[in-house]
Amino acid sequence: MARFKVVNMSPRFLPVVLEQQLVPGTFEHALHTLIDSEFNLSALEAKFNNDETGAPAYDPAVMLKIVLLAYSRGMVSSRAIERACSENVLFMAISGDTQPAYTTIAAFVRGLSDEITAIFTEVILICDRQGLIGRQMFAIDGVKLPSNASKAKSGTHAELAHQAQAIERRVRSMLKEHRKQDTRGEQGAEARSSHLARAKALKAEAKSIRAFLQSNARRQSGKGPERKSNLTDNQSAKMATSKGVIQGYTGAATVDGAHQIIVAAQAHGSGSEQALLVPMIEQARPFGTGETLITADAGYHSEANLKALSEQGIRALIADGLMRRRDERFKGQGRYKAGPDPLYNKAPVPKPASSGKFRPQDFTHDPARNSCICPAGKSLYSNGSHCTIKGRTHHKFTGAKRDCVPCGLRDQCLRTPEKTLVRQVAIFHQSQGSAHKHTDAMRQRIDSTEGRALYGRRIATVEPVFGNLRHNKRLDRFTLRGQRKVDIQWKLYCMVHNIEKLSHHGYAQ
Repeated sequence: MARFKVVNMSPRFLPVVLEQQLVPGTFEHALHTLIDSEFNLSALEAKFNNDETGAPAYDPAVMLKIVLLAYSRGMVSSRAIERACSENVLFMAISGDTQPAYTTIAAFVRGLSDEITAIFTEVILICDRQGLIGRQMFAIDGVKLPSNASKAKSGTHAELAHQAQAIERRVRSMLKEHRKQDTRGEQGAEARSSHLARAKALKAEAKSIRAFLQSNARRQSGKGPERKSNLTDNQSAKMATSKGVIQGYTGAATVDGAHQIIVAAQAHGSGSEQALLVPMIEQARPFGTGETLITADAGYHSEANLKALSEQGIRALIADGLMRRRDERFKGQGRYKAGPDPLYNKAPVPKPASSGKFRPQDFTHDPARNSCICPAGKSLYSNGSHCTIKGRTHHKFTGAKRDCVPCGLRDQCLRTPEKTLVRQVAIFHQSQGSAHKHTDAMRQRIDSTEGRALYGRRIATVEPVFGNLRHNKRLDRFTLRGQRKVDIQWKLYCMVHNIEKLSHHGYAQ
């Protein structure tokens, strides 16, 4: 008969020195050393006023250690952090075997404010002191994450008002039906109570929507249309991602190219990233030089941004939406795009036919005679000699109904011949400069051999940072509400990334 080692489950008194669990070279040791010897936590300590009365409070330094260690282990739930403080020896060591309740942990994170920005800056300065900031290139990018807000609670003010009206109509209909059934004696006491409670809840929901509309102004986007508001968290925004539309925030980061240190971080609740380019550069300016190259993808591209960078003399490579189409290295990228499911439809995909429509160069324009002849030989009449599109002046010509309607070339001339009666043509004046001179200059720089080589380093600089935060640290959503609180949580995660870099490069060993 086989023999096995004895398994003894009797109690043991095992000596554990908590301080020895924080091994030099690890994240927890670097975190412990930083907070105890480097950080100035006077702003956090100033929140407590229990010198003479009141119970002793948890040390904010200990609470900060617990939260940052939890974030580094992919724990964001305050209940999970509380459990770790009583079961995990690392959390016991980092906290001195204090076991704060989950409500205390949640209140601490929720109560953090601008003092975290100062601590985040201190971490960057320590990284600089350790020689981890190269200052040659800063890469700016952002990651869109859902937040603690309901996507179904979003809409313009008109849509929300319509929603409130629909709820109120439903309440009136429910109460009317309830009175009819009550008169006929068809309802029991339990059903009557349930219907009334449901009607009361709907009425309260409509009232809350009305109150929200009265107390919150319309949100306007930078491009003019109204931005959708959100009843749960009005500072969040609906954002389109590769996996669908989310309700959340964008966590933006400026990353140094030498060792991937985050030198600036900010969370914002706008679907557009363009407005954040200049503030992110200003936030990172103390850690760069006049020769630091700024790189960013097409989400941050706009003529206004490029003009601001040019006026400030900032070296930058900002991609535009057509950069890859101009790059011969991406000539065959279309074959890698998602096609139809081969298991569902095995028929060959036909190539899209060219439009074959007449273009402005197919029309004969005579500036001296102020005339324009269409491919069918008909004269178009002038209806605007100094029209402007995107800053460029052009002469507009329009065909006559008597010529265009019976014309046999309508299908080649008009995009929608069944809807459009006549053709209009814009003849742009020759030798006029582009209205987007900064965009044209940036296009020339980024399309050069040197520009492509420099810009090619951007993705290898910033994307691994987001991979570390999203995959290794399991940051798949923000758990707080409001732009200020979400920004603090984003900075805490970025701080974890930087402290991890310090531990990997021999800090406090």
